Amino acid sequence: MTTTWAKPRRPASDDRRWRALGVCLAAGFISLLDTSIVNVALPSIEHGLGASEAAQSWVVSGYSLTFGLALVPAGRLGDIRGRRQAFLLGLAVFTVASAACGLAASPDWLVAFRLIQGAAAGMVAPQTTGLIQQMFQGAERAKAFGLLGSVIGVSTAVGPLAGGLIIDAAGSGDGWRWVFFVNLPIGIAAFATGLRLLPRFPGSTGRREEFDPVGVVLLGSGVLALMLPLVQEQQWNGRLKWSLLPVGALLLGLFWVWERRMGRLGRAPLVDLELFSLRSFTRGALISLSYFAGFTTVFFVLALFLQNAAGYSALASGLSVMPFAVSSAVGAALGGRLVVRHGRKIVVIGLGGVAVGLLGIAAVAWLVPLEDLGWAAAVPMIIGGIGSGVTVSPNTTLTLTLVPVKRAGAAGGVLQTGQRVGSAAGIAVVGAVYFAHLANGGPAVEALQLGLLTSVGFILVALCLAVADLRERSHTPHDD
Repeated sequence: MTTTWAKPRRPASDDRRWRALGVCLAAGFISLLDTSIVNVALPSIEHGLGASEAAQSWVVSGYSLTFGLALVPAGRLGDIRGRRQAFLLGLAVFTVASAACGLAASPDWLVAFRLIQGAAAGMVAPQTTGLIQQMFQGAERAKAFGLLGSVIGVSTAVGPLAGGLIIDAAGSGDGWRWVFFVNLPIGIAAFATGLRLLPRFPGSTGRREEFDPVGVVLLGSGVLALMLPLVQEQQWNGRLKWSLLPVGALLLGLFWVWERRMGRLGRAPLVDLELFSLRSFTRGALISLSYFAGFTTVFFVLALFLQNAAGYSALASGLSVMPFAVSSAVGAALGGRLVVRHGRKIVVIGLGGVAVGLLGIAAVAWLVPLEDLGWAAAVPMIIGGIGSGVTVSPNTTLTLTLVPVKRAGAAGGVLQTGQRVGSAAGIAVVGAVYFAHLANGGPAVEALQLGLLTSVGFILVALCLAVADLRERSHTPHDD
């Protein structure tokens, strides 16, 4: 009889578990890297492939859209059929789709392959959090989530730099193709290693563990209706697009009703609504949504300003955010060690650090010449980066700590769906503020400052939620 890691009497070696975690982090790195690395390749795609502005928009937003749509169903699939199988399938499709993107002969094919690539990334992401839930407990789990937080922070921030280096080395004509080809060696190595190292945890079995196709359709269409006007805010003119928001809210309300009905009938819902009876999960998910609405927009508005107003190259623009990326990795590792002892206090401190860092960048932009902003903003970027690292991984740990392992995939999907919706909403709002000020003839530096202040507003919402949670915890010994 084959022994699995799920059996407590025959635990796998620590070395094997941590190497398996490395596989998950490598896959997470390339999937999250692709949310930002392609941004700096858009001029190369336009030059080399003749892509229109609409096609370029869908190359970026289509990936985020299908990424967000796939998260919850993929997490539930991993809960039912086994996370190892779902992880490897998603990674294989992602790697093949990356190659197809690099070989695309027309803008339409590139957009189609990007949609597939995004859906595959959405399949990988919830399996990573689910596998961490299964492989680790206690302080080790917090450390593993700390490493995951480092990957999230670094991959998001280093994307523009990596894209700039690749375009600079390969040239503007076909350089964009190598932005996708860079995924191939990492994806192939992670898949081969994962076949050998990832644990063969059995999936859930039994009548209650059937899939929920109606729930998938309702949730998917609701998230789609919410995200489409947000990711296409700059491309779809007029106000009619915003009519999709109440449609999305209605569909999500119907999803909630359907899932409650499934629970009352004794059948397995797509999302176990009892998760939201865990205050740690609900609060953590709201904090994550608000934080990502502010966090990811920083790189968006800075890249626009540095390249369009300050005259930076794509490579120089990417180098300017490196202090944030490096310090974020350090902060995430630190937060993973401290969260077990200090809990939500760490998240409050981290959010405060991010707010201070962004305000510092806005102040520096006012005080120094535009050409000096990159190096002059290094110190506030380090402060913000450490704060970001200390926020993401502890909040993830605290959000999922009481979630039953058998629901870890779906819970991770819900958490990350909120992150994707938050990112789309934040970019739409901050972009609208930034471009509106420029359209009205305002100086670019003021547009940057207003954009950063809007990002700080989202961060402060997350901070208020974290402080309220901390105050309630201080008066209530047991959270849930």
